Amino acid sequence: MPIQPTPKIWMNGELVDWDKAQIHILTHTLHYGTGVFEGIRAYPTSQGPAVFRLTDHIERLFRSAQIMGMELPYSVAEIVAGTKATVASTGLPGCYVRPIAYYGYGEMGLNTLPCSVDMAIACWPWAPFLGEDALDHGVRMKVSSWTRHDHNTMPPAAKTTGNYVNSSLAKVEALKAGYDEAIMLAPNGLIAECTGENIFAVRNGIIITPPLSAGALQGITQDSVMTIARNLGFDIRVDNLARSDLYIAEEVFVCGTAAEISSVKSVDDREIPCPGPMTKAIAEVYARAVRGEEDQYKDWCELAS
Repeated sequence: MPIQPTPKIWMNGELVDWDKAQIHILTHTLHYGTGVFEGIRAYPTSQGPAVFRLTDHIERLFRSAQIMGMELPYSVAEIVAGTKATVASTGLPGCYVRPIAYYGYGEMGLNTLPCSVDMAIACWPWAPFLGEDALDHGVRMKVSSWTRHDHNTMPPAAKTTGNYVNSSLAKVEALKAGYDEAIMLAPNGLIAECTGENIFAVRNGIIITPPLSAGALQGITQDSVMTIARNLGFDIRVDNLARSDLYIAEEVFVCGTAAEISSVKSVDDREIPCPGPMTKAIAEVYARAVRGEEDQYKDWCELAS
């Protein structure tokens, strides 16, 4: 789906016109993949657009930068304020939000130490990543031939632009093979995550999601799902999963900011009951929570204005 432009993009502390938010062809991160970014959503609420778990996302952005040794030129509070201003400038009731920090123009070569750091925040309308009907109808997945990064190769705990070459290769492979999404294995052969989502499997009535040590990104949506699940009385745990665990699971679902919550109806052509009752129950609360309709989760929604 083509990106639908919005009026403004925040760049280095200023809102500029969408078409004027440009970078030089020799921008360092364009060549070496050394940027860090976030994916966030703003949703319509009774009080206007609110950004879901905004501060948590920006704090993760800063942790990614710390892992990369990148010193950001703004504070968390300044980026939170810049995000709210950008969302408000769209005039939209809800949108996807992409903050990014990158090494800019002025130096070339692998040494990032002399490089300046630039930051930008863009917003646009974006439907759920795996489709509007992914919760009810489920998605078909395959285990990818591409392995998730080892921790000492590319740090999977950092949401860096270069890391997503791995995800892109797996995603396109899955699509070309007729599937909707790919599941990534860690170097030890255990489940890590999908190309842009954390994964959950239900075994013996227990919801299990892989640990960070398997190469999964510490998901904000994942944390929200786990909190909701516990409050619903479900037994949810962080533990290792093998691909065979998915084949015989009672339910499988994935979550992420872009994908929201999506059911999985098959893995490597093994059918899985879909949508499962736990998946549906969690997704229903999540859909209300992001729109400020669940009192116990209202502090997750930060108004854009």
